[in-house]
Amino acid sequence: MKTIYYTASSLDGFIATQDDSLQWLFALGNPTDSSYPEFISQVGALAMGASTYLWLVQNSEQVKAETGSAWPYSQPAWIFTSRDLPRIENADLRFAQGDVIPVHHEMKVAAEGKNIWIVGGGDLAGQFYDSGLLDEVIIQIGSVSLGSGKPVLPRQILPPQLQLQSAQQRGSGFVELRYLISKSASSIPSS
Repeated sequence: MKTIYYTASSLDGFIATQDDSLQWLFALGNPTDSSYPEFISQVGALAMGASTYLWLVQNSEQVKAETGSAWPYSQPAWIFTSRDLPRIENADLRFAQGDVIPVHHEMKVAAEGKNIWIVGGGDLAGQFYDSGLLDEVIIQIGSVSLGSGKPVLPRQILPPQLQLQSAQQRGSGFVELRYLISKSASSIPSS
């Protein structure tokens, strides 16, 4: 079981535009032409921030057209937010706030040995990293530049923390980078 931040990023390092749009991503290719089908088959629970979740809610018709469902996940999902958000019908949602450590424990139990996916955003992935809970980062770098937006991982992470495992072209629009996160004493919080 691993906790993995699997995301797409523009060439200039943004996962969403300044107004939280993911629209740029849909023009770059079909998710079935990527590592996504294999990746999602190994996921038992997922976490996302409020902005990512709200984008899915507000764009449910487009999400449904692209994936076949307004909520394309069968796994239980923890939505990290400090505000009341609308619910998506027939989705296994759990709203959470505060420290990611106790929520991660709940997610591990629910995942039943499968991986935990940190869907987005970058700051949420950073909170898992800061707590020593993030094991791997998989980034699909798209052939687009946004100029500004929400950073892929708004943290300073210096060598040797990220260890590049592979770089692979995915279709004509993406390259996939896979990094393992070193679990050195400096990256693991003390208990």
